[in-house]
Amino acid sequence: MGKKKRYEQDLESFMLEGTASYYSRKASRWIQECSYFDYIRKSEESVKKEKERVSQYLYASSVPNLVKKVEHELFVVYANQLLEKKHSEFREIVRGLEPVANIFKQHVEDADGQDTDAIRKVIEVHDKYMVYVTKCLENQTIFHKSLREALKFFCSKAMSGSSLSAESLATICDRIIILKKWASEELSDEAIEKVVKFLAYINDDKDLFAEFYRKKLARRLLLNRDASDDHERRIITKLKQHFGGNFTHKMEGIITDLTSSRQNQNSFDDYVANNPAARPGIDFNVTLLNTSVWPSYKTFDVNLPSEIVKCVEIFKVFYETKHKRRKLTWLHSLGTCHINGKFDQKPIELIVSTHQAAVLLLFNTRDNLNYTDIQNQLNLNHEDLILIKEPATEIVSKTDVFEVNSKFTARISRVKIPLSYVDERKKVVEDVDNDRRYAIDASIVRIMKGKKVLGHEQLVSECVKQLSGMFKPDVKAIKNRIEELIERDYLERDKMNFNMFRYLA
Repeated sequence: MGKKKRYEQDLESFMLEGTASYYSRKASRWIQECSYFDYIRKSEESVKKEKERVSQYLYASSVPNLVKKVEHELFVVYANQLLEKKHSEFREIVRGLEPVANIFKQHVEDADGQDTDAIRKVIEVHDKYMVYVTKCLENQTIFHKSLREALKFFCSKAMSGSSLSAESLATICDRIIILKKWASEELSDEAIEKVVKFLAYINDDKDLFAEFYRKKLARRLLLNRDASDDHERRIITKLKQHFGGNFTHKMEGIITDLTSSRQNQNSFDDYVANNPAARPGIDFNVTLLNTSVWPSYKTFDVNLPSEIVKCVEIFKVFYETKHKRRKLTWLHSLGTCHINGKFDQKPIELIVSTHQAAVLLLFNTRDNLNYTDIQNQLNLNHEDLILIKEPATEIVSKTDVFEVNSKFTARISRVKIPLSYVDERKKVVEDVDNDRRYAIDASIVRIMKGKKVLGHEQLVSECVKQLSGMFKPDVKAIKNRIEELIERDYLERDKMNFNMFRYLA
């Protein structure tokens, strides 16, 4: 032990001091002359050689002490300068990659986007070139950015080539959910992810898609079109992960409403079972909708058949015992009725809307009715496919006479009578335009509340930046909303500079 101590005091300590001084001089020169990568290479070579040298002529215990000294002088002392050098050189590398990234972006944009299944084509292009980015281009951020930009362009090209839009994308999602598959692919999490991924590349109109999707979601659930709560929740969860809670708030509210509505129906069934005087005589189910999350629907003041009126009154009494201050508005146009039709060949169960049922039940007491009679008795303008009309023309007039087609038959014992299609696109677009005005107003107020004073161009730019995640706001619309907010005393123009605005608390 005495020899080892003497070795450390008389030799090792001086050797370590001399080595530190040597590499201090080396490092000060290298940090000035070498690039980051050259400096690291030389330093690592030096550490390796010192290890080999020490192991040949000194005690093994000297190795970690020596390595520590060398690494301190080469890496620790110049750590901050090395980081600065690395970042500076990395920026140079990124700038050097820009031409390559632009060529890559152009190559993706030039891919064939004309396909009958535009969504599937875009996803195939995404998956193909994402492999290039991750495996061939070392996952560089600049190539991820180029791929995103290229796919947005490619997506718009695919949409124009196949007449694809926010509305048709919502329709495709509707069809996928009802069929529970996408083409031959089962409705798995991966399939859902692919559809949602496509939406991420639509530059504008995400809010328009959300409104069309909400309309179709509501229709699927109300009409029980083979929709599964589980499938609905999975897609909404994916949408929420990509676009945030504000995007899916109303969709989630619809699903929640249906769950609570089923619980309410169970309570109503118990109420009817325990109150013999309150029994409606027919099966009666009510779905309660919260107006804040469901789409708005046109209401009709239809005169219902006595059988349905009795059911409505019983439910109102039940509901008022639980919620005294709430008001019920009945949407009979969304209701469904099952009616037993007695025809010459065989009885057939008809699945019709509440309005259609109201029309059909009039013929329990009359063999035929003219159009005016139906309109007066029900306060409802309606046509029905199984009625015979005289004269046999497509145009309905007030003098036309209708009667039940007793010879009607079908191969199956249950027939669903569809309503004529009503194009709701105009109303959806109007609703979204109104929502956009509110969103622009909120964005302007939020910006001005934080800035207090801001120029016109800066305000418009900030507003576009805030809203671009959901839709691309029109600059003219922003200007109009600014003027409206000035009139409502949220903002005022600077008296000395017409293009400067001040926030009024």
